[in-house]
Amino acid sequence: MQAELAKRKACSSAKCAATIASRQCIPHHCPFCLNEISQREKNSLQKTWALLITAIIFIFPANLYPITYLLKNSTLYPDTIFSGILSLVDSGMQGIALIVFIASIVVPFVKIIALSVIAFSVQYGWNVNPKKQLLAFYLVDWIGKWSILDLFVISIMVAIFDKGQLLSVYPGIAATSFTIVVITTLFAANSFDTRLIWDAQTDE
Repeated sequence: MQAELAKRKACSSAKCAATIASRQCIPHHCPFCLNEISQREKNSLQKTWALLITAIIFIFPANLYPITYLLKNSTLYPDTIFSGILSLVDSGMQGIALIVFIASIVVPFVKIIALSVIAFSVQYGWNVNPKKQLLAFYLVDWIGKWSILDLFVISIMVAIFDKGQLLSVYPGIAATSFTIVVITTLFAANSFDTRLIWDAQTDE
């Protein structure tokens, strides 16, 4: 019991994850990576929830509204993420369509769901394997960075086609919403203190 209590009072670095005995927390810096150490990151769960809720709100306009507008012969053609994927499939670019589908639709939804489940399990002390939670968190955090691929695709399309002639491409409202989703999920993962996962298990 005393060993468990001492472990929970120990400090650790959020960068190198080194565990430091509580009596060595006084310098407030990790002896290994020299970063600031603390028992837990302040308001970590609250920050994560605030960013996640923002992402949940904007994920719907990001997928329902046009992400690009194609101006051709004075006619404006709106394209959502999904309709753009279908256009790629019709053009015979199934590989690119699959990449865009995974990066633009699957990854953002999976990341929001995974982070929400982890946050709920921490907040309510759900009996979920902490090692599996950590594995899911690090996997989603790494894969989630590829969500910004769609924004690069839009930027390239605008740069190629926007010549002020008969054919032009403009970003739509969904592009802004999608950017917000990508940024908020990235910050949500970055603000989450993974040490809370172990706290939730020992609090039971």
